[in-house]
Order: sequence, then structure tokens, then C-alpha cells
Amino acid sequence: KRQAQDAIKEEAERCGQYYINNRWLGGLMTNFQTVQGSIKKMREIEAMKEDGRFEMLTKKERLQKDKEYEGLMKNLGGIKDMKGIPDAMFVIDVGYHKGAITEAKKLGIPVVGVVDTNHDPNGVDYVIPGNDDSSQAIRLYARGMADAVLEGRSQIVHEIIKNEFVEVDEAMTAE
Repeated sequence: KRQAQDAIKEEAERCGQYYINNRWLGGLMTNFQTVQGSIKKMREIEAMKEDGRFEMLTKKERLQKDKEYEGLMKNLGGIKDMKGIPDAMFVIDVGYHKGAITEAKKLGIPVVGVVDTNHDPNGVDYVIPGNDDSSQAIRLYARGMADAVLEGRSQIVHEIIKNEFVEVDEAMTAE
């Protein structure tokens, strides 16, 4: 949804997660190897801009590459660093993104989704009942998910630190 694009991007970047805030491309996860090829093409254009090869192109070729790069960034910019399929998926509008949910089910990826009264919750593993039309509500859901991700990461870090101290203490007492 247009009103969700900025909120999704901001909150996903805040918590360091991948995102699609434009149209879901069919086969994005089930055909991930092909998507990786498009991401590689996007990175190649970025490298051309950085090392000066871009300036060697003719004006027409530069415009063509710029247009190609903008299209790739629009659709794949949020997942350009993603190495494989995700462990979970958060969907704001489950009615509009049925293809994403279908792909997630095929791959066994759990789906957390905001389900409005006008949509079917089938296929969504963790239903969040709510309004998927309001930009304020969408921002609230996105912020809540980002906060949950950050909280989960901090708990993992605390658990790792706690376990390292336990191992050090046990080693000291054994000596």
C-alpha cells in the first residue's frame, strides 16, 4: 500500500531487517536464484558508478542504466543484502499480498499478518486483527514489529553474554 511504504522502509531499516515496500514480485522467494541475478545486476551498476566506468558510457547508455537501476532499487532495494529466504514474514495487507503468503506457505515460512475484516486470515500463522488502511495504524504495526525484533536481538545478546560468563566462572573454579 502506498500509505505503508515509508513506514515499512523506516522501521525495517531501524531494526536491520529486509523489506519489500513496493509491489511483491511473483516468485521472489520460490525463484530466489533468478532474483539474485537481478540483485547482482543492481550491484554491478552501483560498482560502475563508484569506480568511474559509468562516466565512460554514452549519455543514452547512462540514462538507460539509471532507469534500470531505479527500477531494480524500487522493487529489490530492501532485499539487496538478503542471502537466502527469510525465517519469518510480516505482511500488512494480506488481501493484496496473497502471492507473498502463498510463497511463504510453500517454503514453510511462518507469516505474521495484519488482517482487516474484509480479508481471509487463512494462510496467516499469526493474525494481528486490525485496520490495514490507516497510515497511522500501519506505522504503529511496523513500529511494534521493529521493536519486537530489536527486543529479541537484545535478549539473544544478553543470553550469549550470560553463557560466556558462566563458562568463564566454571573454568575458574575448575582450576
